[in-house]
Amino acid sequence: MPSTPRPLRKLGFLTIGLFDEADPRRGHETTLEIIELGERLGFDSAWLRHRHLQYGISSPVAVLAAASQRTSRIELGTAVIPLGWENPLRLAEDLATVDVLSGGRLNPGVSVGPPMHFDRVRQALYPDTADAEDFGYGRVRRLLDLVRGEPATGFSGTEGFEVFSDRVQPHSPGLGSRLWYGGGSLGSARWAGENGVNFLTSSVVKAEGPDDARDFADIQLDLVRAFRAAHQDGDAARVSQGLVVIPTDSATPGQRARYEEFAARRLPRTASPQGPGRLLFAPDLVGTSAELAERLHAHAAFREIDEVAFALPFTFAPEDYVQILTDMATNLGPALGWRPGA
Repeated sequence: MPSTPRPLRKLGFLTIGLFDEADPRRGHETTLEIIELGERLGFDSAWLRHRHLQYGISSPVAVLAAASQRTSRIELGTAVIPLGWENPLRLAEDLATVDVLSGGRLNPGVSVGPPMHFDRVRQALYPDTADAEDFGYGRVRRLLDLVRGEPATGFSGTEGFEVFSDRVQPHSPGLGSRLWYGGGSLGSARWAGENGVNFLTSSVVKAEGPDDARDFADIQLDLVRAFRAAHQDGDAARVSQGLVVIPTDSATPGQRARYEEFAARRLPRTASPQGPGRLLFAPDLVGTSAELAERLHAHAAFREIDEVAFALPFTFAPEDYVQILTDMATNLGPALGWRPGA
């Protein structure tokens, strides 16, 4: 098996938290149970994806507040919060509150750009200011400054019986160092590095031009290197990779068949860049932990990172997640050089 210069140091997983419209509590409760399972298995982190106006978790920060009270060690992240839906000051308050409640375990991941289907939601989201909103990197910069304790206002002090702060409260001193930017282009990778945040790279990257014939792993490797070249911490700057990885060691024959069929259905989209954005998707990886470890060790980008947040397929059943996470923690992780958290 090819060696990797960076043994896996942190093992995490990502879930979307689907629910039935008629019984949303059950889906949210299942997500919390999966996070609790992750902690028992020794995972270093659990991440929630963000979904608006869909039947997936729309408020991951609120769900992670609940998770913070049912766990004690596992780090809790968002991958990612689309900032086009958020007011940075209000979000900074929520993030700091959950970080305090969790004992400093929150890892907020964010991204920029207009909200998905903006033409359809702009009237509900920004009825008076849609054309004036900044959906670029400046929105992340505002959030980052507020989380790090920069002044939000020029006023502080006592007014009557009330005491006011000029910065976001509560202030959680370490939170700014745990903020992540999720991106798939060279520009976003460089921006994250230049602004001193951590970098989330997922199973989607952007081919940089019509003549870009590189495969997914090589493009992702360039993102990792561009980020670290721009970051003050250099090769020590934190990168987390989020591929869809499905170990089958303890899966039933029926589960293995469904997993393989799932990956096969999604494979055609990995053959070439998709759409006007020229997005390139990574193939889903299905197999025994030994097979997966060999494929990951041969993956150009994986060889240069030491943190992962493997994505759980969104449409699987809770019992599938239990099997997948158990195999990740007991078989795949150790095969990649990882050891469970204490």
